[in-house]
Amino acid sequence: MEWLFDPTIWVGLLTLILLEIVLGIDNLIFIAILAEKLPPHQRDKARLIGLTLAMGMRLGLLTIVSWLVTLTTPLFALGSFSFSGRDLILLLGGVFLLFKATVELHERVEGVVHTQSQTKVYASFASVVVQIVVLDAVFSLDAVITAVGMVDHLGVMMAAVIVSIGIMILASKPLTRFVNAHPTVVVLCLSFLLMIGLSLVAEGLGFHIPKGYLYAAIGFSIVIESLNQFARRNSLKHEARVPFRERTAESVLRLLGNRKHAAPQADPADSPAIAEEAFGVEERNMVSGVLALADRSVRSIMTPRSEMSWVNLDHDAAGLLQQLHATPHSLLPVCRGEIDHVIGIARTKDLIGSLLLGQGIDASPTGPLRAPLVLPETAGVLRAMETLKRAHGQLVLVADEYGTVKGLLTPIDILEAIAGEFPDEDEQPAIRPQGPGRWEADGNADLHLLEQVLETDTLVDDAAEYSSLAGFLLERFEMLPEVGQSVELDGVRYDILAVENRRITKVAIKRSLRGQV
Repeated sequence: MEWLFDPTIWVGLLTLILLEIVLGIDNLIFIAILAEKLPPHQRDKARLIGLTLAMGMRLGLLTIVSWLVTLTTPLFALGSFSFSGRDLILLLGGVFLLFKATVELHERVEGVVHTQSQTKVYASFASVVVQIVVLDAVFSLDAVITAVGMVDHLGVMMAAVIVSIGIMILASKPLTRFVNAHPTVVVLCLSFLLMIGLSLVAEGLGFHIPKGYLYAAIGFSIVIESLNQFARRNSLKHEARVPFRERTAESVLRLLGNRKHAAPQADPADSPAIAEEAFGVEERNMVSGVLALADRSVRSIMTPRSEMSWVNLDHDAAGLLQQLHATPHSLLPVCRGEIDHVIGIARTKDLIGSLLLGQGIDASPTGPLRAPLVLPETAGVLRAMETLKRAHGQLVLVADEYGTVKGLLTPIDILEAIAGEFPDEDEQPAIRPQGPGRWEADGNADLHLLEQVLETDTLVDDAAEYSSLAGFLLERFEMLPEVGQSVELDGVRYDILAVENRRITKVAIKRSLRGQV
């Protein structure tokens, strides 16, 4: 036992352990890929059995060292090539490895999905273990021959094998988890297996390829892949700063083939041509409208104060009847003197009935007036929808922090935010086509709707305080423009056609040639 206290023995042991681990890396890679084919609850068992068999195989081979030496003796020759038992084992193992790695690469590159009736089909436990054992035999032979060539003591060889296999068992699970979580790493590992298989075939044919070359190539590839993984992780961190809902909405729109004229063309893989055929422009616009609802305020979809129809009780009954007869609206705010002095909300038919019968219009429980529902202009659309659901067909007034009425909201306004305009009898569309690439728009045209018409995403700014085309242009002009002035933004030209009462009322829109795609 005096050899246990020999420093050269310990140096040899540590060196051999390191070499055994290095020689076992390719074995670990193959086991990680094979284990993925098993059900999750069997993967640890397969790794443990495979590596345990490898250890038993190597220990068994070490006990018959004299027979291993005979494996290097030529058995037969074909022309200038002579083959020993070791050469045949390496040759068969290399061919098997090349075949297996090629099949796996083909499935991943071609996008083959192992599914049947929506249930993943796993390989049998026995077949995976057999494949692990076959490759263990090839790798074990190389490792054992290396051990025999390095040290003279059988105990040292066995100790190195046991320690190295133990380390490999501990490392196999995290390695498998990492490989399975990163598809690019799987392809890289399969490429390693191709290279290792080629080297085994070359060794079997008598062409020695120094292991240093293989490990240098593998190490360089691992460094490059590590940089790729770091870049991917940083990209995911950057994406994580964007709200999850916004990322989801962008992904859905990309799948629908939502292409923008003013934006750079996306990769065809991100917007498949089949999406363009399956979903029409109107469908994509409606989905876009739904996904944008939660980010919009009531102010961006309400009927503005300047377009509100309302009843002034200071007028005489004949004037009120004439106004009510002409209005297309079924519900109206009832005010006294001015729109900010709201008494209530009433149905047009109830107001007409009360006036014809000579009854007063007041806020009594039996009268036609209902108490108005009021929302702040900063409220979100989803909150407004909940309020409208409880309103039992009543409209909602929108006011600012000082109580000034800014507009009103009805279910039709929310529907228009999703599906586009539904003009009343006394209205015309806010955006009117005038020919290819040309439109005429009212100053109060909704920017979200205009984005859909122009097929761009450069108009809406969530941080801006405006929601109409007029507000957008005032922000660019930084003053009230005169008729005839124009501005060109992102390949679209805006010409001011009419300005009334310090408001932009009509705008001509034309997409320039460089804005076309």
